Amino acid sequence: MNKIFFRLLLILMSLSLIGIILVQVYWFNTSLKNNDEQFKFHVKQVIGNVANKLQKEEAYSFYDKYNQYKDSTGKIPQKNDLLEFYYVQKNHETNQTTVYKSSIISEDYDISSSFFDKKIDSVKFKSFNSKRVTEIYNDKKIDNSKIQNSLVPDVKIEKSGSLDVLDNAQFEIFFKDIASSMSLQERVSVENLNKLLKNELEEYGVNTPFEFAVFNDEMETKVKSNGFIYDKNKTYSIPIFIDNEGNNKYKLLVEFPQKKKFILSDLIGITLLSIIFTLIIIIAYSSALNQLIRQRNISVIKTDFINNMTHEFKTPIATINLALDAIKNPKIIDDKQKVLKYLQMIKEENKRMHAQVENVLRISKLEKKELNISKVPLNIIGVIEDAIEHVHLILEDRKGTITNHFSALRTSVLINDTHFTNVIVNILENAIKYSPETPEINLFVENVKDFVVIKIKDNGIGMSKIAQKRVFEKFYREHTGDLHNVKGHGLGLAYVKRIIEDHNGQIFVESEKGKGSTFIIKIPLIN
Repeated sequence: MNKIFFRLLLILMSLSLIGIILVQVYWFNTSLKNNDEQFKFHVKQVIGNVANKLQKEEAYSFYDKYNQYKDSTGKIPQKNDLLEFYYVQKNHETNQTTVYKSSIISEDYDISSSFFDKKIDSVKFKSFNSKRVTEIYNDKKIDNSKIQNSLVPDVKIEKSGSLDVLDNAQFEIFFKDIASSMSLQERVSVENLNKLLKNELEEYGVNTPFEFAVFNDEMETKVKSNGFIYDKNKTYSIPIFIDNEGNNKYKLLVEFPQKKKFILSDLIGITLLSIIFTLIIIIAYSSALNQLIRQRNISVIKTDFINNMTHEFKTPIATINLALDAIKNPKIIDDKQKVLKYLQMIKEENKRMHAQVENVLRISKLEKKELNISKVPLNIIGVIEDAIEHVHLILEDRKGTITNHFSALRTSVLINDTHFTNVIVNILENAIKYSPETPEINLFVENVKDFVVIKIKDNGIGMSKIAQKRVFEKFYREHTGDLHNVKGHGLGLAYVKRIIEDHNGQIFVESEKGKGSTFIIKIPLIN
């Protein structure tokens, strides 16, 4: 994959993920604000309704007392005409005159103030009625003086009734004046106020605990709930018991201790789903990104591997071709000793290529779990010594040395002879290959609890911290400047790790750049 395209894809994916997260955060904040505004609107509606109901209940209470008194008293009220209105209409065709009369009559009552628990002698109260009369005169000349003198009409229709509008207006003025002189406890009780608030809040769906109090000129009164604590951010207020002049000295304050919890409760479900889906997207993104980087690294490593394998096969093929050309030479073909030498060279190079192919096939079979590894009890020292013998010629060619430190007392392990020998050989070959100077290898075998521990320490070029983490990955090889200065294909240590794990063992490396490496293998002992 092109580097620029890969980086662009990475940036676009990252921006998309950040954008999704920011949209989720914006949505949450907006929903929270909307819920807060909706809560505020509902609470204002509730306390407004409660204030109106308190005023109405107080008015109904006074009205009931007034009606009971008016119906029960035997006194005849004093009547006064407040307004009289006349309207005369004459039909010239029929010579008929119609007279409309309308009048407003007030009835005055003296009501004992003790009825309203007041300490004054009496209270004046008025009741208003209307009287409507329609008179029809046939063939008569009518003027204002005749109407006033009560001329007998041919047809007379009378109607009367109370004037509710005037009654209500007069009563409201009357009861507000009386109520304003009463104490707060006489006008409203804690129980009634609590009941009104609870019913209204339930009706508007505000199902959260609340506390309330009535304040008189910014001072707390005794009409309050037990848990009321004033908090500006959680408290809502409204004037109650407004007098005739539009003034009020009482305020109802309602506080919601669990306001935030209630507002968030509507968002919890959808928010959790949003978080879960966002996490899924993040995990999917991380996984996809990891796979992209992994695939890109694998692509680079495989290219590296192919270049190395090409180099590994190129040398033996070239050697075989040269040997065959030499054998075809008439001067050589008759020399049996030289022919045998070249044939041996061809055989060795062919064996080398075969070993490379086998290594690739072996690691592939291990990955697919198709490699059948049978294990038998063996002495680990014998297996190690056999592996040392395998690298003896290579080591001798480099004039290197292997120093053994066999201090283990228990050495019986359950292993596969062939594969475990290959493991030790692989590590020893790497120690020889990656030692720029004369190879000096120290091999330790010791017991740690129920394990035999094998340490192979070299004086090679060492490894970086990154290489130590990835050295057992398939195809991985640390670059050393010149790609082919050390032959290999990055499969040896991957194979080693697979075999060790199949033996229920562990392998890890300790290394420092320029100071060599130590490979440590732990294999369980046979109890």
